[in-house]
Amino acid sequence: MRYSYEFKRKCVEMYRKGFLPDIPDGITKEEFQHQIRNWTRIEDVNGPTALKHKSQNKYWTPEEKLKLVSQVIAGKSYRSVAFNAGINEGQLYQWVRKYKIYGYNGLIPKQKGRKSKDVNMKKIGTRKPPKPNESEYEELIRLRAENAYMKAEIEVIKKEIALREEKEAARLKAKKQQSLKNSEKMDSN
Repeated sequence: MRYSYEFKRKCVEMYRKGFLPDIPDGITKEEFQHQIRNWTRIEDVNGPTALKHKSQNKYWTPEEKLKLVSQVIAGKSYRSVAFNAGINEGQLYQWVRKYKIYGYNGLIPKQKGRKSKDVNMKKIGTRKPPKPNESEYEELIRLRAENAYMKAEIEVIKKEIALREEKEAARLKAKKQQSLKNSEKMDSN
């Protein structure tokens, strides 16, 4: 359930005075008390503005996540680190779990969603490589020509090797036939 900032402030003030506000529908007394205690702790650590709804979620860099994860690994409790950072305890638990499994790479955000079935579909936001300047363009042309020349040279060498192998095979075949004729003449004598 999403509560307004004013409602949260009113609940925290009443809690500090020792009173419990009216419990909203759809939540138990214990759950609501727990929620108010959380709001009070968040306000104590981060100030009253921490209870306001943000228009946009905060983006956590991998380095910031690593600082929080290292505090938990060093022995601080999930709850205290999460309250000090102003995040949900479950989110911190996920970061620690990913860090333990994948290391630092587990803290780097991954692209979400299913891959496209159509590989030819143009991706939105893809960058085109910058066009080369004149000197780079000339070098590119020179390298392509050099590459084509080397490929042709390799083909010529392959053909020469194949011709040598054919000649050698023909020579061996002729020698074998000659030796067979000579052995037939000797057998007939």
